[in-house]
Amino acid sequence: MTETPIRTIVADDSVLLRDGIVRLLTDSGFDVVAAVGDADSLLDAVTEHSPELCVVDVRMPPSHTDEGLRAALEIRRLHPGVAVLVLSQYVEERYAGELLAGDVSGVGYLLKDRVIAVDDFLVSLRRVAAGGSAVDAEVISQILGRSRRGSEVDRLTPREREVLTLMAEGLSNGGIAERLVVSAGAVEKHISNVFMKLGLEPEDGAHRRVLAVLTYLRA
Repeated sequence: MTETPIRTIVADDSVLLRDGIVRLLTDSGFDVVAAVGDADSLLDAVTEHSPELCVVDVRMPPSHTDEGLRAALEIRRLHPGVAVLVLSQYVEERYAGELLAGDVSGVGYLLKDRVIAVDDFLVSLRRVAAGGSAVDAEVISQILGRSRRGSEVDRLTPREREVLTLMAEGLSNGGIAERLVVSAGAVEKHISNVFMKLGLEPEDGAHRRVLAVLTYLRA
């Protein structure tokens, strides 16, 4: 069965990079309904085209600082059903923390220089569009450097923090086990310890994974 193309908007002020992403996505079966170079045009395009996914750079006109990321936050506020993947060379810590401190379903933040495999990038896009998440470990690391506080976080071991980072990247328990070359049982034990040390009770259910990540990211 042929998959329905994902309706996508690409926002990047670099014409060459924007066109390159559009070509890549189109060739990979995405339906790119608009490609824009500034935040205002992005917001207008979302209203006009009702996309399923937006791929957004952080720094766009007029100030080339954080317009794209603020537009991503606005999209999540006004159009919560639209998935957003930020693709940038930079980690804008304040707004990145705000983006990732909300509902992380359908949210991603990847660094351009760390995308080393096109297939992995496309998998991340599809996962975010399907309601998952994809966050580069370096993004998490930089935000943690700004926002980490409290004895609960400090109680985590280096391995538990590593597991939590991989949870934030959107990996399942099996994916974490494969990445760390450990058993699934070991991963479950680490995650259980993370929940306990962060004070997340069993009645929080499946949301404990999200709450654990947000405890790290919340400024």
